[in-house]
Amino acid sequence: MATPVKVYGPPLSTAVSRVLACLLEKDVNFQLISVNMSKGEHKVPDFLKIQPFGQVPAFQDEEISLFESRAICRYLCDKYADKGNRGLYGTNPLVKASIDQWLEAEGQSFNPPSSVLVFQLAFAPRMKIKQDPAVIKQNEEKLGKVLDVYEQRLGESRFLAGDEFSLADLSHLPNTHYLVSATDRGELFTSRKNVGRWWGEISGRDSWKKVVQMQKQGA
Repeated sequence: MATPVKVYGPPLSTAVSRVLACLLEKDVNFQLISVNMSKGEHKVPDFLKIQPFGQVPAFQDEEISLFESRAICRYLCDKYADKGNRGLYGTNPLVKASIDQWLEAEGQSFNPPSSVLVFQLAFAPRMKIKQDPAVIKQNEEKLGKVLDVYEQRLGESRFLAGDEFSLADLSHLPNTHYLVSATDRGELFTSRKNVGRWWGEISGRDSWKKVVQMQKQGA
């Protein structure tokens, strides 16, 4: 049996949960290794050898070390192309380019405002940090404009990159999950017919349900 890949970090982390969802979709054996960030375990020298920025996740596949969740997901899809969901990262150059296009949209357009809102609305109250209403309003408006583009796109195709679930959709799961389930801004998604339909479908996948269960166990 192949040696399991190692993922370092808490499932509650949006970036860690992205990698976990990909591993489950690809049916790759993995070991989740706890990193207690409140104790600074992500800043110790041994951890910095595999994640030089002192963030999570860190990832190891035998002698290979990687960081940055989207890069890890791409690696998993390419290395384990014949395992699990074989179409997760496309099966030809054109499909892969479409997936990459929407992955870039997620990373550059969707993630910045949604990450701010996740922190301000979901994590700041837990951490007893004061929320900034102006920042919340600004990023809510930015995210709304992004979701307007998604609404149009998802009226044309079942998923972002086409008619099959892909890494482009998967990458949106972590932030959207927090905004829909842990804040009062879920209507940003559910009030848009096509976005709401899309969210219901991708969040109902068995892989993501397992990640959410891992988050509950690690909370």
